[in-house]
Amino acid sequence: MGRDTDVLVVGAGPTGLALGIDLARRGVPALVVERAQALFPGSRGKGIQPRTMEVFDDLGVLDAIRAAGGTYPVGMIWQDGRRAGEHRMFDAVEPSEDAPYNEPWMVPQWRTQQILRERLEELGGEVAFGREVVALTQDEGGVRAEFASGEAVTARYVVAADGGRSTVRGLLGIGMAGETVDPHPTLVADVRISGLDRDNWHVFPPGEGDGFLAICPLAGTEDFQLVAQFPEGTAPDLSLEGIRKVVAARSHLAPGSVTEVRWASDFRPRAALADRFRSGRVYLAGDAAHVHSPAGGQGLNTSVQDAYNLGWKLGAVLRDGADAALLDSYEQERRPVAAEVLGLSTRVHRGETRRGGATRQLGLGYRESPLTRETRTDPGTLRAGDRAPDGAMAGVRLFDAFRGPHWTLLALGDAQAPDLGARIPVVRGPAPGAYGPGLYLVRPDGYVGWAGDTAAGLPEYLDRFGRR
Repeated sequence: MGRDTDVLVVGAGPTGLALGIDLARRGVPALVVERAQALFPGSRGKGIQPRTMEVFDDLGVLDAIRAAGGTYPVGMIWQDGRRAGEHRMFDAVEPSEDAPYNEPWMVPQWRTQQILRERLEELGGEVAFGREVVALTQDEGGVRAEFASGEAVTARYVVAADGGRSTVRGLLGIGMAGETVDPHPTLVADVRISGLDRDNWHVFPPGEGDGFLAICPLAGTEDFQLVAQFPEGTAPDLSLEGIRKVVAARSHLAPGSVTEVRWASDFRPRAALADRFRSGRVYLAGDAAHVHSPAGGQGLNTSVQDAYNLGWKLGAVLRDGADAALLDSYEQERRPVAAEVLGLSTRVHRGETRRGGATRQLGLGYRESPLTRETRTDPGTLRAGDRAPDGAMAGVRLFDAFRGPHWTLLALGDAQAPDLGARIPVVRGPAPGAYGPGLYLVRPDGYVGWAGDTAAGLPEYLDRFGRR
């Protein structure tokens, strides 16, 4: 089988674009294809959680993401055309040395995708639009993808990041089990609207026979995101006139307050998990692998972190000569995380839990992963498999040291670090707040892969998982 590229990424949403960036910075030839003629135009996944902010820091887009968005406004409950009281959507948490990003950051999904595409192109990558996959064939050497139009592409690996209705997942025959989280149809639209301030997330509780209406100013834009729930069996009207009727019926605003509809969609919130995240040389990521209720802002974030997990492993196999068995760990690590987060987003949707610390995704990790080695006799709170916290030591910010496609070794306290070569920098100094003394080998995706009191076993670990 001939080869046109090392990795074919199907889908140019946040998942596919993040993976394209990660591969490009590793020097791995990759092509991102998208069946549509342009990037997704709506705001749907607008909440970026603190863990994803850390990922974006590493991928080189954090400054642009911060400039494009803002914090979430305080909720304002309306009753009979009057303000009835504030509602806090999230539990407040102060930033700390080990977790500098403390709250969700609002950026409309379309803008996040623009920023990711610009970064991909800056690194020499590209997106090919109008490329709908219609057939896949694979053998021990690679995968051939055929499209509705245009030439076929052959690749050593394919990643399906083509959404909840994934064509690639269907071609592979991978099932997806799940449940309807809420049978009520939900309208989501990006609108221009007058008569509401941009300092609050405006919530209009359901009236008799009607569902709720929520209108949230979208940070960094002149738009509002409108969300309206409808009785089961209803088909929401997505037209300007239809949305005007909903607003007038459920709020004190006049129909003409809605001046423009920029994008609109309707959906039934559901939760579903693919039976497998892999078939041979083809991997599922993002919504192709797991579909979330939008409550709690978990879907886009879990998806980007799929890409972040898979990117360094593909790079290690394709560029650094790591054993291809390393790729087995993608499903072993990410499917349990997806199942856990699906449960969380469903509970948030049903009002069974608040949008608290778990939704920030800082506590997710891989302690049970086959890549995790904890060799200390008396490990503290931070263990191998956990997210590597930020901190300051000897004038160095740890996130600055971690940034980039490399592994990093921390030698804290009196721990003695071996010479691992120029490709794995060593940071030495007293243990910062979240760490105890010892050696910590931090993976390229910011998790502690190996931890020890001494370096015994460390070179063997790296020979297996990490270096050329």
